[in-house]
Amino acid sequence: MDPRHIAYERHGSGRPIVLLHGLGDRRQSWRAVAPQLVADYEVVSIDLPGFGESPAPARDEPYDVHGLVRVVREFCALHGLQHPHLAGNSLGGSIALELGVQGVAGSVTVFSPAGFSDNLARWGMRTVGMVANLATRIPMPIKERLADTPPARAAARVALRGDPSSPEAKATRFGVRGLEPGAPYVRMVPKIAEYDFVSRPIDCPVTIAWGDHDRTLLPSSARHAHERVPSARMVSLLGAGHIPMADDPLAVAEQIRWTCNAADRLVARIR
Repeated sequence: MDPRHIAYERHGSGRPIVLLHGLGDRRQSWRAVAPQLVADYEVVSIDLPGFGESPAPARDEPYDVHGLVRVVREFCALHGLQHPHLAGNSLGGSIALELGVQGVAGSVTVFSPAGFSDNLARWGMRTVGMVANLATRIPMPIKERLADTPPARAAARVALRGDPSSPEAKATRFGVRGLEPGAPYVRMVPKIAEYDFVSRPIDCPVTIAWGDHDRTLLPSSARHAHERVPSARMVSLLGAGHIPMADDPLAVAEQIRWTCNAADRLVARIR
């Protein structure tokens, strides 16, 4: 995975904030959050390898959480982003935490990060992986039609949105373009199911936020996150689902800003 091939957007000025999306998503998932931050920070949102406009690694290349951690670290070095604030959702949250462990981050704010699930949730993710593999055998036109059926759209709203009945959730649907043989989503799901965040010190301010209506990575996982990252500030996002940037972008921006401010105050005291 070559960091030179990562697609990204860069707006604003000041200390950088790097935004990392979740599995199967893209940098545009932050489009309602970034404008809340650009007045005070340089906001860099990226497409992780294999998603959005960033090419996937070759079939014979390692492709897992730790590989993505390495390429994001190299991306930051390549673009002169020294000790950036990091914010991530789901898979992106895991990457941000791992970079916090490595001392790369100025602060870390994560929303429903992967790596803290119990055995039942892991079984659920393994099941998702098996279903995704089976779906690769279905012709794409049929998958597209199935994704647009009322039951499939209803399931997507329940899985991904805090309030499935809200007008904003109406357009939610499962993306099926990633359900092809060897596609990044299909390759990554089993790796996420087996990934565990191992407890290690993080020497910068950390906020771990969980939507109380998250039905993909259940809010009960926050307890495991608190046990493994005891220094973290824990936040419950009321009414938010697995992608809180869509449900409550203002609250997401507020949590990122709070953690960034805590880090900036710490730096000022040290100086």
